[in-house]
Amino acid sequence: MNFAATKELEAEVDELITHYPVKRAASLMVLHAIQEQFGWISQEAVQWTAKKLELQPINVFEILTFYPMLRQEPMGKYQIKVCRTLSCALGGAYELREHFCKKFGLDAHKHGAQTTPDGKFTVEFVECLASCGTAPVMMVNDDFYEGVSHAKADEIVGECQ
Repeated sequence: MNFAATKELEAEVDELITHYPVKRAASLMVLHAIQEQFGWISQEAVQWTAKKLELQPINVFEILTFYPMLRQEPMGKYQIKVCRTLSCALGGAYELREHFCKKFGLDAHKHGAQTTPDGKFTVEFVECLASCGTAPVMMVNDDFYEGVSHAKADEIVGECQ
């Protein structure tokens, strides 16, 4: 992939930089802006960001790899995030993720985010979604769901079709 910043992204990043005492301090916000426009952050985008902020690429890459909300690969149109912390694990989160993996033909034993071959769905575990009393919980993109049974999961996915 060849990364090419749009004029809009260039303007947004230039504006972001003005809000910080040093360019480096804008790194995280610049990466968020790139991800918002492209859906993920490629190695070319890391190079572009480093040049824009007058940094070494490793300085940008270490931020990219530290924050789990930043993506280094394309994600599906629908990102299914299943909480895996204790309350949700006890409430059936592992079985829920396995249900999604079986439904989409993904490997339930593989770690990390997995995307369907058609690019429609990405399934992944995430840390606490802050609703321990209504486990298991999940999100699809920015929509939050509580007490998700397998039947409810199928209904939610059906709405994405």
